[in-house]
Amino acid sequence: MQRRRFLGLTTAAALGMTAAVTGCDSLGGEPGNVTLRLVAADYDLTGGDTTKKYWKNLVAAFEAKHPGVKVELRVESWDDVDRKVAEMVKAGKSPDIAQIGAYADYAAAGQLYAADELLSIPVQANFLAPLVAAGEHKRTQYGLPFVASTRPLFYNTKLFEEADVKPPTSWDELAEAAEKLKENGVRTPFALPLGPEEAQAEALMWLLSGGGGWTDGTDHYTVDSEANIRTFEWLKKKLVGKGLTGPIAPGKLNRKAAFAAFARGEVGMLNGHPSLLKEAAKKGVEVGQVPLPGSEGPAKAAMGVADWIMGFKQNGHRKEIGDFLNFVFSDENVLKFAGDNDLLPVTVTASTRMETEPDHANLRVFLKTLPDSQLPPVGKTSWAKVSENVKQNIGKAVTPDGHPADILAKIGRVATAAESAE
Repeated sequence: MQRRRFLGLTTAAALGMTAAVTGCDSLGGEPGNVTLRLVAADYDLTGGDTTKKYWKNLVAAFEAKHPGVKVELRVESWDDVDRKVAEMVKAGKSPDIAQIGAYADYAAAGQLYAADELLSIPVQANFLAPLVAAGEHKRTQYGLPFVASTRPLFYNTKLFEEADVKPPTSWDELAEAAEKLKENGVRTPFALPLGPEEAQAEALMWLLSGGGGWTDGTDHYTVDSEANIRTFEWLKKKLVGKGLTGPIAPGKLNRKAAFAAFARGEVGMLNGHPSLLKEAAKKGVEVGQVPLPGSEGPAKAAMGVADWIMGFKQNGHRKEIGDFLNFVFSDENVLKFAGDNDLLPVTVTASTRMETEPDHANLRVFLKTLPDSQLPPVGKTSWAKVSENVKQNIGKAVTPDGHPADILAKIGRVATAAESAE
């Protein structure tokens, strides 16, 4: 998700928790008992302990129903959790369950249980289809979605009213609205964070709204497709080139800074994230939400994002890990975590329930687009390298001297080489 605060409350929690070890292994314990070691990411944006409380409550409820199983919980910040799990695995001390940002490398190395080795048929069949596809490595699901999010267009309703503009449904309308916001003195009519923090996600939102994407229907990279080139040529000419993206060059602007500026009332529009809703509300900024505009009307596909939970094979506690994860993905657990963190549930039944609950009305635009969303190619082991290259270079495509076709071609060559090495 710094990152994401998605749905999957019990789910994420359960999986992220400490992995299991039997009484005969190095963790000790009574004969016949199993201790699962769970490592989970911290979703509390305020530095509090809400994530830890969630997992502790979930673990206590699980242990009460499974007296022979104990769960040791370790919650780590998003800055550290992926690295620390990687260190544990490298040292031969894998957790039993990890709730982290990526799964593909562990799946490729044969270190994870497949979803159908852990989950009951009803639980596995309840995941939303785009999240299932994104959790697959070579057509087998290893990554279990913990929480999810999509990115609609956010706009400052006060600034829109003052400039007498309506929420855009197409790129032309978006550019026209940005022009009027600028004329009305808005410092950043449209914030375009293509800096190294999360440029790969911001870029994908635009590529999808322009009919392209990072990969094609066969899951091969198509970075410099004609559709992608057209998208970045439009961004450069119609937004950046006309001074509609604010005083900071898009390639230097990170998402965190863009969100902070929006919450201060300095930004007219940006591609939003659920976590921004509360921050804006705290500072008195009223947020409007609409689906992302596309090149000729509403975008046909939105970007989805997910965090993952997974079960490691090393300690051999397949049944106990499965019991825990089945428990994590109950509607109650999923809804609580997602709702508490302004994220989206990863299951069909929990999403349906959230959509009808008044307390979550602010998430309905996100919920509407998630079932048809497209996620980055996180199941490809090459994606980490490709994503990093995008973060460092995609912002150059919209600089005054930048050429979108050339920049995308360079990124594409790196992607193709990395894919060939998979």
